[in-house]
Amino acid sequence: MSVRHAVSQDNPFLTAPIGRLFLSNALPMAVVMSMGGILNVIDGVFVGRFIGAEALAAVSLAFPAVMLMSALATLAGSGMSSLLARSLGAGNRVAAARVFAGAHGLVVMISAVLLGLWAAFGRAMLIEMAAGNAQIAETTWTYLSILIWAAPVQLLLGLHADALRVEGRAGAMAALSVLVNLLNIGANWLGIVVLGFGIAGSALGTVAAQVLGLALALGLRAKGRGLLPLGMLRQESWAANWRRIITLGLPLCLSFLGIALVASMAMLALRHHAAEYDRLIAAYGGVTRLLSLAFLPQLAIALALQGIAGQNAGAGRGDRAKAALRLAMAAACLWCGVVALTGLLAGQVVGGLFSSDPQVALAIAAILQPMLALYVFAGPILVLAMYLQALGQPARTAALTLVKPWLLMPMLILGLSAAFGVKGIWLAFPMADGVVLLIALFVGRGIVLTRTAPRLEGVA
Repeated sequence: MSVRHAVSQDNPFLTAPIGRLFLSNALPMAVVMSMGGILNVIDGVFVGRFIGAEALAAVSLAFPAVMLMSALATLAGSGMSSLLARSLGAGNRVAAARVFAGAHGLVVMISAVLLGLWAAFGRAMLIEMAAGNAQIAETTWTYLSILIWAAPVQLLLGLHADALRVEGRAGAMAALSVLVNLLNIGANWLGIVVLGFGIAGSALGTVAAQVLGLALALGLRAKGRGLLPLGMLRQESWAANWRRIITLGLPLCLSFLGIALVASMAMLALRHHAAEYDRLIAAYGGVTRLLSLAFLPQLAIALALQGIAGQNAGAGRGDRAKAALRLAMAAACLWCGVVALTGLLAGQVVGGLFSSDPQVALAIAAILQPMLALYVFAGPILVLAMYLQALGQPARTAALTLVKPWLLMPMLILGLSAAFGVKGIWLAFPMADGVVLLIALFVGRGIVLTRTAPRLEGVA
């Protein structure tokens, strides 16, 4: 194998019409992401209706830890994807193999640290977050222990899914995701409704589906033509490219961690200002699942753009990269507009899916209304951030993804809740969205509308 070969004219990322290329990558990714979000919502319905509001409150407490695992998967997968796409676009498969192997080593290290921290501090953390409710803390412990001890499977599955996406197998990954998530829904229904395992049934169904998904992804790679072979994992160093992967993956990873931080801050504020803590925590759990479902198609659009922009920028086709950016931003804006209208006009109906308690449904609707006031801009901002990440510009990506969860939201939640009580918690979201919109207008000035070549950094 040569270290570098000429870019293949058969590479569809570099030759296919941008519109068709975007649809062929974004639609399968949207299916993949949406199935995960739909599973999350259905699981919440199972938990809320067949186990009870207390169990829904438990999975609400688990949300920050679940987001932490998603963030760690993103750290390795997103950082790898940026390097992998540009290496493949430039025709350098040896560099791509080194990045892929290094990402596996990073996942092993992350998994070991996560398991150690959970064993040392997990139970004490949950007791504190449950505000002294031992039953909710114990239920959350059961749920999270199963998921966290299986975290290596989740991280590896995410890594292989990202690699297959960048290698042009988005359609296969969509089919795989549909199959796995349907099996997951069936397994959760079996564990919760039929066998009566309670919250453990939800976690066990998720882990079983992840194990199956990883096995199918490995099988696809072993038999797929043109994919990086599994054998190169024995040939390349698992300690390679960690710094570069972490640097590029860190903005999106910290963005996910920021979602966990925001959820934790909201729960802390509810604990101090809410008269009906358990009911509002259950309602907030429903909201987080709904917004996770709404967020995932946005992320699918952004990740589809990442692969297209990275490969074309690596091949010197900045015009195609920017055309894909404009198309992706329009698609994300349309999706976010639909989500906002649905939440604003039908929030109570949607909330009623999670609980037979009408007060919980009313609380979900009341939380959604302020949260979605400026939601239409969230998707285009995420798309712009992932475009910059694909070009190897983590600092500008961080400006768009980290200011809101790590700076604005903690300050606004604490300040507004102290001034206005529970309502202030939800008002913090549109206020932060408005500030981030101004940042995006400043960072993105001259990028979207001009045809000048994008600034490419750190090509593998």
